[in-house]
Amino acid sequence: MSYKAPLKDMLFVMNELAALSTINALPGCEDATADTAEAVLEENAKFCGSVVAPLNYASDKDPSFWHDGQVSTAKGFKEAFKSFAEAGWQGVQHPQEFGGQGLPKLVATPCIEMLNAASISFALVALLSDGAIEALLTAGSDAQKTTYLEPLISGKWTGTMNLTEPQAGSDLAAVRTRAVPQGDGTFKVFGTKIFITYGEHDMAENIVHLVLARTPDAPAGVKGISLFIVPKFLVNADGSLGARNDAHCVSIEHKLGIKASPTAVLQFGDHGGAIGTLVGEENRGLEYMFIMMNAARFGVGLQGIGLAERSYQQAVAFAKDRMQSRDLAGSAGPVAIIAHPDVRRMLMSMRSQIEAARALAYVGAGISDIAHHHPEAATRAANLAVYEYLVPVIKGWATEMSQDVTRDGVQVHGGMGFIEETGAAQHYRDAKILTIYEGTTAIQANDLVGRKTVRDGGAVANGIIAQVRATEAELAAMDGADFAAIHRQLAEGSAALEAVVAYVAANMKSDIKAVFAGSVPYLRLAGIVLGGWQMARAAIVAQGKLDAGAGDAAFYRAKIGTARFFADHMLSQASGLRSAIIDGSAGVLALGVDDF
Repeated sequence: MSYKAPLKDMLFVMNELAALSTINALPGCEDATADTAEAVLEENAKFCGSVVAPLNYASDKDPSFWHDGQVSTAKGFKEAFKSFAEAGWQGVQHPQEFGGQGLPKLVATPCIEMLNAASISFALVALLSDGAIEALLTAGSDAQKTTYLEPLISGKWTGTMNLTEPQAGSDLAAVRTRAVPQGDGTFKVFGTKIFITYGEHDMAENIVHLVLARTPDAPAGVKGISLFIVPKFLVNADGSLGARNDAHCVSIEHKLGIKASPTAVLQFGDHGGAIGTLVGEENRGLEYMFIMMNAARFGVGLQGIGLAERSYQQAVAFAKDRMQSRDLAGSAGPVAIIAHPDVRRMLMSMRSQIEAARALAYVGAGISDIAHHHPEAATRAANLAVYEYLVPVIKGWATEMSQDVTRDGVQVHGGMGFIEETGAAQHYRDAKILTIYEGTTAIQANDLVGRKTVRDGGAVANGIIAQVRATEAELAAMDGADFAAIHRQLAEGSAALEAVVAYVAANMKSDIKAVFAGSVPYLRLAGIVLGGWQMARAAIVAQGKLDAGAGDAAFYRAKIGTARFFADHMLSQASGLRSAIIDGSAGVLALGVDDF
């Protein structure tokens, strides 16, 4: 159940597909040289493999617990987080001005993947802090930045995001938490928030809650939501901690997975009112919270990739060790089950999907860096639009992929996978939440349809498809059966995606329910095609390396073989998804409510 970071693949993707050399030429990214990035990844791999990964299984068996308003985290978490903070891992991508390392998102992305592969329950505290930091960097006042950013980036404090309420799940228009102005620039906050990850714990001196609430005269619905900082402990003018705020954890949830991550029910204002300060302007809270949510959604996609990688590594180790049945081609005795074709198929399915999702996420991170650092405004805007299109795909597709991969991880183990002691089942249980929190897969798909496709008539999507077509042209010029197969399937996939984008853009106003009936299949189609595109690019690079006699020939041959598998087994699904999206709404909506 150990974890070894796939550094060779991470560095290949970062350098060859996400083009680190282009990113470190941007203003503010010059420190991210290839050597520096490799050194950062190597050190992070050591930390995650030796300090965090050993906690994963034990913390699932003996998780965090609540008693009398306090949460005690799983054994070893407090010490590991202290080491994490002292090593500066929370601040990899955050500004040097506030104590961070100021490295590009592209360099931080593999670090986030590794931390989640090591222990997704542990990694969640850092994920939420990242979101809080991003929101304050964007919308916080100078005073708020001075007070909160350095402690958050250093890991001295941690952050949370407080959206959900008992009566308001994903429908934030129903938020009832109140914020009453006190006349001195502060507000008293009253209400209940549920499903608050690391809303209470013992790993940091303070917890900075970012809370959605309504002021007394706020308009109804989402237009009347504001965002407030409500710290666990009030902060004095000199930055020291003051009195305990009226924000208390009244319980934590008992969950299917991620058991070591305390998911809190927080009560604000039961003893006179929790003191908070407004972030940005009144009634723009949802806009600011989306900054946190987009950061978190990308991070959750990386959670899916990291968790799937951990499951895959364990499945491969088991398949090489488990002896059972004769080889189909004939053998004197039992062979390792990795010799059996269907086990090989499952392992290739796991590997290829992980590599495709990793490549798409890292490329997305590089695009985000261009969107934030390029000197030309038009280039920044164009790349931001592409990144925004990719975020729901990365979140939705990579997390659905993690369920498939961890399921196959159990299956490779056979009956032993159903036994908790092997650890395979933990990955499967942990994966389930990823398709739910930070917006379910349907919410990601609705965002992909409504905000990211229809808003520009499919222009950004079609621009990405044009880039896929350029890769198809490169494939057409390659020799060999592998490249012919990859070309054929990628071409069919891009044609299917293009047809669906056109269908969505043309039918949104005339038949909105039919369009949204196919939204999740559309997201899956986009993930498969864009992931397949990255696999094709990887295969082209790998062949070039082989032709030049460079590096590890076995690694590059494996890249081509894995891309071929993805094309044959994943990209080949594209035409079926196209049909389901364009022609399948009648079946989805065939029964009335009373027919169920």
